[in-house]
Parts: sequence; structure tokens; C-alpha cells
Amino acid sequence: MTTAFLLAGTATMVVAQPADTGAASVHPDLWPAAKSPAAITDAATEKRIDTLLKKMTVEQKVGQLIQGDISTITPKDLETYPLGSILAGGNSGPNGNERSSAADWAKLVGEFRAVSMKPQANGIAIPIIFGVDAVHGHNNVPGATLFPHNIGLGAARDPELIQRIGAVTAAEIAGSGIEWTFAPTLAVPQDLRWGRSYEGYAADPKLIADYAKAMVIGLQGPLASGKSVGPAHVAATAKHFLADGGTFEGKDQGDAKIDEEELIAKHAMGYPAAIDAGALTVMASFSSWQGVKHHGNKGLLTDALKQKMGFEGFVVGDWNGHGQVAGCSVTDCAQSINAGLDMFMAPDSWKGLYETTVKQAKDGTISQARLDDAVRRILRVKYKLGLFPEGHVDRSTVKALGTPEHLAVAREAVAKSLVLLKNNGSLLPIKPGARVLVTGPGADNMAMQAGGWTISWQGTDVVRGDFPNGQTIWEGLDKAVRDAGGVATLSDGGAYKEKPDVAIVVFGEAPYAEFQGDVPTLDYQPNDATDLATLKKLKAAGIPVVALFLSGRPMFTSPEINAADAFVAGWLPGSQGAGVADVLIAGKDGKTARPFTGTLPFAWPADARSPVEKPLFATGYGLKYGESKPVGPLSEDLGIDVAAALNVETYFAGGRARSPWALTVTDAGGARPVESAPVASPGGLIAARSVDVKAQEDGKSFVWTGPASFHLSGPYADLSRQLNNSFALRVEWRVDALGTGPVTVALGGQAFDVSDWVKAAPTGQVSSFRIPLRCFADAGANLQKLDYALSVTADKGFAATLLHTNVQAVGENLPCPPKAK
Repeated sequence: MTTAFLLAGTATMVVAQPADTGAASVHPDLWPAAKSPAAITDAATEKRIDTLLKKMTVEQKVGQLIQGDISTITPKDLETYPLGSILAGGNSGPNGNERSSAADWAKLVGEFRAVSMKPQANGIAIPIIFGVDAVHGHNNVPGATLFPHNIGLGAARDPELIQRIGAVTAAEIAGSGIEWTFAPTLAVPQDLRWGRSYEGYAADPKLIADYAKAMVIGLQGPLASGKSVGPAHVAATAKHFLADGGTFEGKDQGDAKIDEEELIAKHAMGYPAAIDAGALTVMASFSSWQGVKHHGNKGLLTDALKQKMGFEGFVVGDWNGHGQVAGCSVTDCAQSINAGLDMFMAPDSWKGLYETTVKQAKDGTISQARLDDAVRRILRVKYKLGLFPEGHVDRSTVKALGTPEHLAVAREAVAKSLVLLKNNGSLLPIKPGARVLVTGPGADNMAMQAGGWTISWQGTDVVRGDFPNGQTIWEGLDKAVRDAGGVATLSDGGAYKEKPDVAIVVFGEAPYAEFQGDVPTLDYQPNDATDLATLKKLKAAGIPVVALFLSGRPMFTSPEINAADAFVAGWLPGSQGAGVADVLIAGKDGKTARPFTGTLPFAWPADARSPVEKPLFATGYGLKYGESKPVGPLSEDLGIDVAAALNVETYFAGGRARSPWALTVTDAGGARPVESAPVASPGGLIAARSVDVKAQEDGKSFVWTGPASFHLSGPYADLSRQLNNSFALRVEWRVDALGTGPVTVALGGQAFDVSDWVKAAPTGQVSSFRIPLRCFADAGANLQKLDYALSVTADKGFAATLLHTNVQAVGENLPCPPKAK
């Protein structure tokens, strides 16, 4: 699942894809054969479904096709709108609380289920199916067992471990009353600039297939005819069908511009294995193939998936993804159902979509045969999960969450995921009795080691207290060092009072999910290389240095590798930080609890280019203890003009500042950075928070209670080329409330008064304005060394939501607004 494309209201959206004119044609004979187990379509179940279909009204049937999110629907709504499914998206929690307990989740699911089980006038009652993104453990619930993200599990190359992880995850999901997870992801990322790269296990389609089978069996258990999926198991979702990891330039929700043979050979291989193992659901991808959105591609959804690959479960859409199909809106898309989608994921659009789809089912736009087929597939899964009274299964034993046995599996997975890239002088393992300095932004940071899809969608607001039965990497190292007779010290910025025997620097990417993690190059810290500075400072002091790199993908880190004696790829290990210490720290007997066994699931880049054409370390590389393979010195040539690849013209999009630009809120008390979590300026005069406007968290809301500003600033950018042509600063925003003073907009430190534009803008509706670059240059801004791309200053009472800011070519002579006083 994704929460990346939430569309507000019921308005028709602008569709960027062309109508299907023969592109993306599927030839089913080229596709691999597979078959859902007969246990899904046993005769007794099919007979029950036949009986139900004869009695159900069109409204009840259409209701089964639609899924709403808990943030926009209540149990009482089901009395009027008989929806078949409910989900909790990445930022949705029971009663608006992202940190709800497992018992709270079970209570909420029970409330929706109870209403759905009240018979309607014709005596029919069909239970809802409840889905959630549990993608590295039951990551929505504090205290759950959190596993490494998929890229780390790919490094372990251990299908048996994957099956155990699936079983643990299923037990914890079921323990909160939920019966369906949107996992596993079977993407095969080709361009690591993609923000979802860490959701892919590996670059090897064969490993993906092995893991697909193992995870499906782990989550669902082996299926048996006439028997419901057990109380400690849940429905799996093979996703995202298809080639979401193969989009051009790694763009999330982009287009896979590849031929059918490559589509099959690289991206489809996980699905036959998942189908043969009994996967009950498949999720369609947001992305396109040859310009045609998957949510509307009958060749893929019906001809390839359902017919040639024999899939008998149901196909669910992604977050309002049907709204991106040519000719569709989020509330009107018969095309998707006719193409083979069985269930719309319509988080906020469910009501309008239900009403429209009922009309289309009655007027024949959607045939009765297609409607009945979709409903049959959904009912099959509901019967198999024991949601009906016949064979009912109770999934509400919350005692399963975070048990010692589960935590032990996660700790094992962390240890097996680590990959040793460099170990010059056999610095690792760290010897017993050592004096160890531990530093770096990721050392004592649960959010960094957990990554996105943790508690919230982006995972940026995770704190140590969210996982009381976990350990940060520092906590795990500290205990292991002390147990071995040594002393560990946690340091800020590498400072120390007594020179240590060795330093461990833990650093890497801040948490992100989906498109918010898309990057222009693979260069790590292209602007302010603070982590490299820490490594060099310690090295210059004669201290042996271990670098532990936390990331959702391999990145160009040759400077950091050169500055360290040992370098470990730690990926995103999750809540059990002690698993790191199990491999890095030797006990009193001189042996570690576990050895290095992990190998690279993707090639490690020798420069900043992507896709990786010049690997520094090939897929499958990974040193073991006892091997002597000195590394370095490495070339630090980027291989690309990183500055040119960075966003010189786009400063804010998709709900966040675009690299290398940073967003801050400022008042007389100082400045404070703005990321995903709500924040106020030091003096409290301007507050910022993420909001949904056209897509999930695509806007940043600012509310002023006094004179204050927000700024988009960054390294110097050269806009002389744009200045020499007809370019303008464009700001797309929504004015939410008028304030008491003037509103000014600045670029490069030169401000203009836009108060008249603000007053003329429709309050509460998205609008935009443009100011020519020449206005700022004529006022004195140095556009050859631009450091402030946008500053907005206002006073008490003003409120606005920023959606997009960029420099745009304009074909008209625009006037300059008045210069600010």
C-alpha cells in the first residue's frame, strides 16, 4: 500500500497519461504460468458464494468493491454505505491516535465488523476485511516487533528466516484484530534514486521469487481446502503489480519504458511464486508501463495476472490510484473495474465513488458478469480468512505483541542483514576490554534505524519510547562492550575527554517513505558533509574508526569509506539494535555472538550516477571475519556534475523541500528546521505542519500568530541562465486566512509586497502567482549565487498552505509587484 496520492474531495483530477492507443500490449503466451491453490476455490465455498450472489443487491455488490480509510469513515457510515473493506493508511490510527495500542486497534476493527454484520433488509450481512501496512513487522503499533526493512532482509539471503519473520508479523497483526497486510513488496528496483528502493529485497529476481513464497507462507500459513486461515495468520498482498521498481529515472509512480520481455524477466518473477504459495490478494501499482497506468491495463490485470498466472484471489488498487487512469477521477472510474481491478482503494473518495459505481453497474457500464466476478473473488478471501460465521476465526489476542521469542527473530535478522564492506587491519570485531567511543546522528536514534513506515507514514517522529522492548544501536553496543569488560561512551559530534581505543560512527539517511525519498543522485550528503568531517576528525587524531552506515539503498560513500578503517552497511535495522552489537563486539572469549554473513543485495556505486553502471562492490559482495581484503584508497570522483543534477529550479514539491534546499520557520527568537513533524519557530510566532491537499502530506500549512517568516534556503545556485530568459518564481499555495499586516515574498533577500494578490486569491482554494526573476535581480538579488529561493513574511492571523515552488519559463511579460517597505 501507499499513502502517496490522497486526492481531496470529489473533483476530477488532471490526468497526465495518454489514452491507450495500443501501447503496453500484453502477449499472455510470453508470461509464466502459475495457479492459485485449489484450497482458495473449494467447492463448498464457491457454492456459498453462488447463494450470496443471487441474493445480494447491486448496492451490496458495489459496496464490496470499495475500501475507505478510517480517517474518513466511521462504523455508522456502513449502515448507509455497505463498503466491503476498511484500511488504515500510513498516517491513520484509531481515533486519530497514531500511537494507539493493539487493544485499541482490535476495538476499532471490531466496531466496523459489528456494523457490517448487521443483516440488511434482504437478510444479507457481509463482514468487512480490514487492511493495514505492516511491512517490516506490525510497524503501526508501538511495542511491536520491528524487523529490518526488506533491503536488509535481502542481504541476509535466508528464505527460511523470511518465513519465520512472516509468521511473527502475522501473529502480531492478528493479535490486534486485523486480518490483512499490504505485504510483501516484490519490487525489483533498477534505479536506486527511487524513494522506495528499501522496500525491494534485492536486484535478483530469483531471490525475490524465493522470498515471495517464504513470506506468503509465513503470513498466511499453508492453505488447506475447507479450512480457514488460522487465528495467528493473515492475508498477504503481493505488490505492486507491476514494475514499480523499473520506472524511468527511478521516479515514484513513474513509467516503466521497457519492452514486455524485460517487464517479465526482471519484474514479474515474484508473482508466480506468490500465487502458487496462495497469496490471497495482489495490489496494483500506481506506476505505468509504456505510458499506460496499471490500474487501467486489462492486459496486465486480467490477461496476464488472472488468466495466464491463474490468480484466483482479488486485486486491490493503491491509494486513489484509479484516479490516475486516463479519463478517470477518484470518484468515477469504471475503466479500472473493467480492466480487472476488483477493489478500489478509495480512502477519502469512497462515498462519491460508491454512488457513481452503483449507477455504472445498473446502466451496464460495468457488466453484471464483471461485477459478480470481482465480488466472488473478494468473498473467496473473506471466507478463507474465517470472517463469516461459518468457520469463524477470532484474531484479537493482543498478548502476541512483542514477545521475547518474536524479538529474538528480529535480533537475528539484524545480525544477518549487516554487510562488511571494509575491514582494514582487522579492526572488527572490537576486542574485549576496549575503550569505545560511539558517535554520529544515528547512534542513539530509533527513527533513523527504523526508517519510514514506522508508527507514521514517513517515520520521522519515532522516539525511543515507541519501542520499549527495543534498543537503539548505542544501547546495544554499550551493553555488549561492558559485558566484554570494556567501557563505551556516547559522544556528540565525536568529542571525547579520554582518547578511545576505537570509535564507531553511526550515520546515514533520515527517515523517508515513497516519493519523499526520491533523490537526484546517489551522492551521500552532497552539500554539508558533516558525517565525513566527523570521520576525518577522529582519524586525524589517530583513532581507529568504524563507520556504520544506515540507509535505504547503497549510496556513493567512497569519501566516507576512505576515512574509515572499517565500513559496515547497516541498512534500516529496526528496533533491535542489539543485533548490531552481536556482530561487531567480541565477548570476553574473543568471539562475537554472530559472524558477518550478509552480502550486498544491490551493487554499491563507485560514483554518484544511477542506475549503477560502475559498481565499487558487486551484488553478492560481503567480507567475512578472517578474510584479508584491504580496501582503498578509493577514487572520490563523483562521475557526474552533482550540482547540475540538484534542484536548481524546484524548491518545494510533494510536501517537502527538495534537495538540496531546506525549509525553516523563523521569528525574533531564531530559526528552526521544518520536516514532517509539526514544528513552531523558537518564539512560537509561526507554526508548520504537513497537510493533505491533493495528495498525502503534499502541503505544508503555516499559521502566523505574530511577525514571522518561512524560508527555503540552500547552497548557492546559479540562475543566470534563467535570468537571461523569461523565467519567473512560481508559488502554488492556498491562502487559508487573511492576516493583520502585509505579506511579502522574497528571493535572494529582495522582498516584494504581494498583499493585493493575497486578498484577491480565493480563500481556501489552491491558487498561484508568478514574479519574474528580473524583478528580484533589478532590486539587487545576486542570482549567480542564490541562497534563499523563497521567503514569505507575514503577521498575526495569516495562514497559508504551500504546495509547490519552482522557477518556471513564462512566455509573457509579467509585471513586478510593489517592492516591500
